[in-house]
Amino acid sequence: MQPSDEVLDAALAAPERTPVHSTRLGGKDLGPQVQSWKVERAYNTDLPEAMRAFSGSAAAQFEAQLAGADGVPAPRLYSAWAGRATGDAVRPSQSVVHKTGVSGHTLPAFRGTVRSRTAASGSDTVTIQALDGAERLRGPASLPRPYHGVLTGRRVATAVWCVDELLRQGGIDTCPPPRAPLADTDDTAPFTVLYASLHGGVNASYGQPENVPWVGDYDWIRDGAPFEMALMPKAAGLNASWMPRSRFLTPGDVFQVECWVNTAMTRGNKIELKAVFDRSGGAYGFVSGVFDISTGQVSIHSGTLNGTSTYFYWTSSKLAALRGTWHLGFMVDTRSSGSSVFPTVQPRMTGPDGSYFVGGMATFTDPAASQPRAELYRVDMTTDMAVECLQVTDRVWTDTATYPTAEWEQRDKWIKGAVLDDADLPLYDIPKVSGSQWDVITEIARASMSTAEFDEQGIFHWRGPARFGTVPTEPDLTVTTRRDIASLTISEEIDACRNHCEQPYKDWSGVSSAAGAVVDDTVIRELKPGIPVEVPYAMAEDEYDIGPLVTVDDSVVNNGHRVRFGTLATGGTAVKGVVTVSCRREGPSYIARFTNTGTTSLWTVTSDGKPSVRVVPQKATGEAKQRNWAWWNTTSQQYYGKQQFTAPASDWVQNSATASTLSKTMLNAGRYPVPVLGEVEVLHDPRIQLGDVVRVVDTSGAQLDTLAWVVGMRTSFTAGSAPQQTLTLRGTSYNGVPLDADLTPDGPLDPAYGTQRLYAQVTAQYATLADLMAGEPHYRALLTATGGA
Repeated sequence: MQPSDEVLDAALAAPERTPVHSTRLGGKDLGPQVQSWKVERAYNTDLPEAMRAFSGSAAAQFEAQLAGADGVPAPRLYSAWAGRATGDAVRPSQSVVHKTGVSGHTLPAFRGTVRSRTAASGSDTVTIQALDGAERLRGPASLPRPYHGVLTGRRVATAVWCVDELLRQGGIDTCPPPRAPLADTDDTAPFTVLYASLHGGVNASYGQPENVPWVGDYDWIRDGAPFEMALMPKAAGLNASWMPRSRFLTPGDVFQVECWVNTAMTRGNKIELKAVFDRSGGAYGFVSGVFDISTGQVSIHSGTLNGTSTYFYWTSSKLAALRGTWHLGFMVDTRSSGSSVFPTVQPRMTGPDGSYFVGGMATFTDPAASQPRAELYRVDMTTDMAVECLQVTDRVWTDTATYPTAEWEQRDKWIKGAVLDDADLPLYDIPKVSGSQWDVITEIARASMSTAEFDEQGIFHWRGPARFGTVPTEPDLTVTTRRDIASLTISEEIDACRNHCEQPYKDWSGVSSAAGAVVDDTVIRELKPGIPVEVPYAMAEDEYDIGPLVTVDDSVVNNGHRVRFGTLATGGTAVKGVVTVSCRREGPSYIARFTNTGTTSLWTVTSDGKPSVRVVPQKATGEAKQRNWAWWNTTSQQYYGKQQFTAPASDWVQNSATASTLSKTMLNAGRYPVPVLGEVEVLHDPRIQLGDVVRVVDTSGAQLDTLAWVVGMRTSFTAGSAPQQTLTLRGTSYNGVPLDADLTPDGPLDPAYGTQRLYAQVTAQYATLADLMAGEPHYRALLTATGGA
């Protein structure tokens, strides 16, 4: 139910009602010109209609008829050829906000955008049709498909993570978004090289998981998450790592590493974020930030991985004392004109009380902290506490000293627009997707027995199968035939009974990842200073996404996914830490991008003068096995016969446990037919929402008193009359197991079949036709043998 107040509740309960509405198009109030309006909401699913509460998407539609104003007819004001000054208010994609209520009090009824406008020439009517937030998700769907889940046999994501990613692509956020997500076309602008929301998966929107933790070492939590969902270790020291989508350089620019944590949800005291850099000769450097909530100490380290290092530290009393949601991060300035750099570092934190802490800038001077030329290789995280929204941004700001607080907090850059449910449907392989983002969200909802919908305020809600799988005990609203209900139709159908339910699933056990067809470049490419070069390389549809090429030198043999940069077109000397290498996947192409930050040309060439770019795709070593899981109910089969339902095969269900859960949910929903209450006309109540529980009391007809879910809703209004609201309800439970008291149901076959007398038997009994007519006046009696066959 939508929240209301005592005044509106009293107005709805009053004997007399005065309907009111407000309709805004393009931010302009056109409510007085509305001749009629209609709002429709219903779940769309692949399940039988009588089971439709259990999965699917719901996209609300709004329709209004506008009249003209000040003596000017509506077509002249609002048709497709009307002047922009008036016509733009109702153009396609224009905003629509509709509210409705009684006695001067309204609640949100619809928020979306115009899909179409139709002007009836010669009349005073223009018809506007609009769709809710689903219209914002009409962009092409695309999901990152790392190979690490299949390679390691560990889960990289869930269906909820995929939904969250598709929402983000449509501009609907559940946590702070990537700071600079656009393609790296400006080598001076900020650029997100890693972004992992940790909303039900270690998969990254930008970048790729590399070290995937075992599922038994962590949980996904929503209660206590900083924003929506967080990775929660089961023990201290949980490790995970990611490959960036861009291998930025040291020396280079200013980069930032950050995340959000809840220090009240912890198995220990620390979280460490580490950027690892690939140096010459197979060595690795690192810069890391360690946040210790037991002491309030923040330390930033710089040095050689598995070698010497040094650090600075700062202390915050609040970090030690105040438990709750913290925004933690640090900036690293690696600008230098030489071949190495002593980083300048600075930590930043925002506490749960809004307090802002920024440590003083510190520049390393110890030789152990020096960072020679290298490329970003990996980002590591070791955490004891719940963590969300990890991201790394290159060129985040020109320096550390002038970085604004508002920029750090991303103020006015985003607004939370969605609410998710618990993470379900674990994924080892991210399925290939096509169509719009809304199409794929709908597909996932059907496969996972979840519901996807936008509410009246424009907020997206994703709810898992448990929403309708638990029988409620209390209603949100009671409607009765004595006051609220104008008409009521109750139906029960055998199609609502499903007592043998099967769920197909993909079994990825025994399947791994291996190198696909290697692509060797055929051209030695010159990289001029400051001029980016982008090169597409063909990839097969069944090949996974891969990270940026690794820059190699002549001291380490690497015949894998790599590139070498030489000082001469014939080979020359190998160069490290001068060319930024990034990548992206666009359809059938893997696009590598090279930016030479030096002062002289370099070439993509091996030491012996051959093209050095080698792209090594990854693909599965085999196909996942198709298996089924089934649950059934023998008691229901005794009364209703065997009624089978097999869910459509889906790439989204990837283990037996999930298949078992979905199959059992289907069985619980349909083992006995649940009545559907259709065309329930009630007094208009703007508080009612899809999924609400309504108590229906019928004292005049069926003598009904039951709870039901709202699975469809249509509200319409015509000027001069009261709004009409029609609900489609699905009972929350069945009316008990059949008893068939005092009934002896007839069998499916006529028991007399097979008992007819033969001609010889009849002639033996009756000598003449007269005897026959006297003794057997009925045809059936003639055929049926006396005393049996």
